Amino acid sequence: MAVPDEDMTHHIERNIMINSEHASGELPLTSARKMAPSIPTPLVTAVEGDTRQNAKLGPDQIIAAPVDYLLSLPGKDLRSRLIAAFNEWLNVPSDKLDLIRRVIELLHTASLLIDDIQDSSKLRRGQPVAHSIFGVAQTINSANSAYFEAQHELHKLNDPRAIQIFTEELLRLHRGQGMDLYWRDSLTCPSEEEYLGMVADKTGGLFRLAIKLMQCSSNSSYDYVPLVDLMGVIFQIRDDYQNLQSGTYIQNKGFGEDLTEGKFSFPIIHAIRHGAQSIQLLNILRQKTEDVTVKRYAIGIMEAAGSFAYCRARIAELATEVRLMLQEIARSTTGTGAGGGKESPSSLMRWRSNRTVHFLIVQSARRGRDSLT
Repeated sequence: MAVPDEDMTHHIERNIMINSEHASGELPLTSARKMAPSIPTPLVTAVEGDTRQNAKLGPDQIIAAPVDYLLSLPGKDLRSRLIAAFNEWLNVPSDKLDLIRRVIELLHTASLLIDDIQDSSKLRRGQPVAHSIFGVAQTINSANSAYFEAQHELHKLNDPRAIQIFTEELLRLHRGQGMDLYWRDSLTCPSEEEYLGMVADKTGGLFRLAIKLMQCSSNSSYDYVPLVDLMGVIFQIRDDYQNLQSGTYIQNKGFGEDLTEGKFSFPIIHAIRHGAQSIQLLNILRQKTEDVTVKRYAIGIMEAAGSFAYCRARIAELATEVRLMLQEIARSTTGTGAGGGKESPSSLMRWRSNRTVHFLIVQSARRGRDSLT
């Protein structure tokens, strides 16, 4: 039966539309509705509930989420303990001390977020790293935001020296991090002197920043920065040792993470420069292996080179230097009250008995395979 011209035109246009939709893998809306599976009501409810919950989060909460996540994971709280220990001498007013502690906490947390990304870490404090939960881009943004939040907080000290100190130390921190990454990525083994210079910039940076800020808010005239620098070196060598020897470290960060990262840590540098199997160790670092057997073999190379014994000996030497510094501080600061820049003998005794000093010096100076755990 013939189709009228108008109806024929409509018929052709409809066929063209259907054919083109089929060719592109699409279906007419009515067909798609008929073929689409029905979604269970509970799932719809759950999705809508999550959407409503997310909608309640403000921009600040969303941006801070990676930082807040890491802050929720219990750590060693070493920097806060260090601040409390030095305040036995510096007697910083509590409101300013709380602000400094907050600034250091923000900077430390932000640096860990970035560090985990740059090192391709999987665990932090025994839990998944933040960027595996929030994504790399959001985690970087959260960390960068925390840097500026810390700077904003420092303005509350109303001391222009604080901003200058902040800028100088963050530049040093990034310089140290940059060299650490360069050596790793170019497979360039630094000398021990170069490595310790990097440690002074990177690991000692937040220690030094905290004490410098405290000194700005204190009546004490004594400069404690050299002592803090030495403690930063002890802490890093100890951390490098633990990364390859400590059972607790394995639980929190994974087994031999420095080997998987390809990092030139203190014992690795010693083994490459003084061991008989440096070529093998260099090539293991190049592989960035996750193979436990290969990692154990690399640790055996370091053991044979005496690298772990060397770590313990160097820490013992540095601990002796710290004790001599403490004696010098005792001679220089004992005699007058806080207003005159000197502290009482009882203050010195409290400081020396502080768990932070015990942790960094006494424990670190002990010998034995697990002495630094």
